[in-house]
Amino acid sequence: MARVRTGVRTVGAVLAAVLAGSLAGCSATGGKRAEDARKAAAAEGRAAVTTPRWTFAMVTHSGAGDTFWDIVQNGAGQAAAKDNINFLYANSDEAQQQAQLVDSYIDKKVDGLIVTLAKPDAMKAVVAKATRAGIPVITVNSGSEQSKAFGALSHIGQDETIAGEAVGDELDKRGRKKALCVLHEQGNVGHEQRCAGAKKTFEGSLENLYVDGTNMPDVQASIEAKLQADPSVDAVVTLGAPFADTAVQAARNAGSKAEIDTFDLNAKVATSLKDGKLGFAVDQQPYLQGYEAVDLLWLHRYNADVLGGGRPVLTGPQIITGKDAAELKDYTERGTR
Repeated sequence: MARVRTGVRTVGAVLAAVLAGSLAGCSATGGKRAEDARKAAAAEGRAAVTTPRWTFAMVTHSGAGDTFWDIVQNGAGQAAAKDNINFLYANSDEAQQQAQLVDSYIDKKVDGLIVTLAKPDAMKAVVAKATRAGIPVITVNSGSEQSKAFGALSHIGQDETIAGEAVGDELDKRGRKKALCVLHEQGNVGHEQRCAGAKKTFEGSLENLYVDGTNMPDVQASIEAKLQADPSVDAVVTLGAPFADTAVQAARNAGSKAEIDTFDLNAKVATSLKDGKLGFAVDQQPYLQGYEAVDLLWLHRYNADVLGGGRPVLTGPQIITGKDAAELKDYTERGTR
């Protein structure tokens, strides 16, 4: 039988390789039957593997109503179904509570953990506890700089500083001169890195605006007041898709012609890009973050695989504009982009 190499990729690809080896010498018809069976299992939400039903838990710093994390969960859930994984999810935008949730899953002796490190100081001890207990940990989305030091196997996400620098470059291309960077979660190191990165490469001036992301009317009022007070602002960058439309409303109420741009993508953002209400979005592929995190934990349990060589596995950034939106529309509507 030919030797099979594995890595982080869809289990369909892994199984296809296994089947190719095990069915060597068999007819093409037999191979097609096996492939059809695999596709049928995936379509019906059945596991495509016969490994033990391990339990993996994901704990994020998500607040209520953030569609970004719905997309992450969609990816994780679909990988879990394919990999015969019992998938658990919990979240809190309060750092200490997030750490307590992780601690509770350690006590339950889960087989793998996926965590975000938006506020790394609060998570350091509990991640160390998990690794001491022999529970493999993968970090996603935030905390790429701390992930390896904390003992995680890999980090999957985008480099927030690089993403911010891409925003600064894009603002320059669009001829913008003065921008607001709207931070909706104080203490989130990733948000600070995004704005700092944008400020580094933007040739104009950029000012941080801190808002209470749990209170959308307050977010709108804060942006509106800033735009009314300073008509020279010609760009507003929000750090999450749910805040983009709020910024559009604020600019309209303030009588501002500032372009609204955003980090992250969802169906509403894609439509607004297509309609010209938004200038551009920065996509970090949250579906991929959830999917690959679960898949990599499965591969580590099954085959002792790791990915990244101690460096983050990057899922972004990708600048999305109106011309890209039509192509992505179907994907955003089904919750995978």
